[in-house]
Amino acid sequence: MGSLIYSNPLATPDDVAGFRMEGPGVVGFPRGRLRLESLAHPDEGQAANLVFWCDESFGDGIEISWDFHPLTEPGLAILFFHAVGSEGRDLFDPSLKARTGPYDQYHSSDIAAYHVSYFRRMWPTERRFHTCNLRKSPGFHLVAQGADPLPGALDADPPYRVRVTVADGDVSFAIDGLTLFRWRDEDAPGGPRLAGGRVGFRQMAPLIAEYANLEVHRLG
Repeated sequence: MGSLIYSNPLATPDDVAGFRMEGPGVVGFPRGRLRLESLAHPDEGQAANLVFWCDESFGDGIEISWDFHPLTEPGLAILFFHAVGSEGRDLFDPSLKARTGPYDQYHSSDIAAYHVSYFRRMWPTERRFHTCNLRKSPGFHLVAQGADPLPGALDADPPYRVRVTVADGDVSFAIDGLTLFRWRDEDAPGGPRLAGGRVGFRQMAPLIAEYANLEVHRLG
């Protein structure tokens, strides 16, 4: 692990004052941790889901880590990283299409990103056999998959330390120090490998989860 370049306890409203919510999400801090949940009923489908973006941008060669506390299920948690607008635009460029939570606005629109889904408990097939999935956009390209060691919310003993490492197209994902997959981006599918951009937490309703101690380290 290299030098620490970003640290956020995610403990108070001031810690996320510059973050951006997309979708019908609400934030709270009842236990001194960032709690995310949707105000919409899950029957609204993709319109009920949310993304909460960090207000900082990060370059390549980084390790992103945070504490995850699953509180309820069903639902699903995702981290977007190296998220950028098309044609070199910043993710928050007002010329990009509006984003309000539905997943296709993130994987098949005018942004590019890697997105790792974990704590996948939304559908019966996901609850029957737990995996962590890495996708690359634009497009809905499943590029890597590994086992998900997290128990259900009822048996969870958080915090779980989640870690994404990405450098020059090499991506790895780990929970509590256990590496679950590694993948190398060879500029396909979905176009050239990604670098820079923003990170964001995504949830599918009705999941309620808490996050703390977001850190980004520069590798090397």
